[in-house]
Amino acid sequence: MRRPHDRDLNTYLDRLEIRDPGEPSLDALRALHRAHVERVPYETLEVQLGRRITLDPRESIDRILRGRGGYCVQLNGAFATLLTALGYEVTWHRAGVQASRRAPASDVSFAPHLALSVTLEGRSWLVDIGLGDGLLEPLPLREGVYRQGPFEFRLSASAVEPGGWRFDHDPRGSIAGLDMETEPATAVDFVQWHPYLCSSPESRLVRAAVVLRRDATGADALVGCVLRRVSGEGTSEVELATRAEWYDALSSVFGLHLGDVNAKDRAALWEKVRGAHEAWQRRKAAVALA
Repeated sequence: MRRPHDRDLNTYLDRLEIRDPGEPSLDALRALHRAHVERVPYETLEVQLGRRITLDPRESIDRILRGRGGYCVQLNGAFATLLTALGYEVTWHRAGVQASRRAPASDVSFAPHLALSVTLEGRSWLVDIGLGDGLLEPLPLREGVYRQGPFEFRLSASAVEPGGWRFDHDPRGSIAGLDMETEPATAVDFVQWHPYLCSSPESRLVRAAVVLRRDATGADALVGCVLRRVSGEGTSEVELATRAEWYDALSSVFGLHLGDVNAKDRAALWEKVRGAHEAWQRRKAAVALA
């Protein structure tokens, strides 16, 4: 794996609108985490476009420098590289995602999510910018209930990963939660699942175009053609019925201008997203009539 150049890391910090992160500290880590989830969205559009992508943090950083985002392993892999270069002690961990509260909790044996921990000032912190609408700032790795903006999170001992941690998302979040190993992981632990996540019809990255971001007052989620905002004032939802509305939301809400996507691919992406949305509407109507 190639190491990023200093100029790339400086450009990375420019993307986060952080001029000087200073020496490693809890305040600096919080600022970096907050800036990342506010400005670099979780997105599955490269998968929807059918592009070949890897988990090399160098490639993920290049994509972020082009104004794009990525999915969990790409985002957290890039962020871990940045934090390490800034002097932080970072550890990779495998985690199993529980997609909904109707589904069972998942261990790390299937399509693991990448989570991070940072050891700082004698304490371990959960760092995860790859959940999209999850953490605004790091959480101390100790049992408890934590509130960040309108969202309430819980950390507890995992029931499916012995010695591991359980993270419960707010009920309005995009997932129910995840269970994380405490043992260190490496890139090899995730590479074997990458082809499945990018190509299988069962993969959540393939099933729908998803874009997510956090900010201090809530979270934005675009799933297919439905744009949703969760904040302290409640939840609002709107259907984006036209190509112009959809691309405008990517730009104005999520900061994705897609300068690396040509007109032909833009048209094909919209047709794919709209087609999947209409198929979902038909299934929903059929269930309602049954």
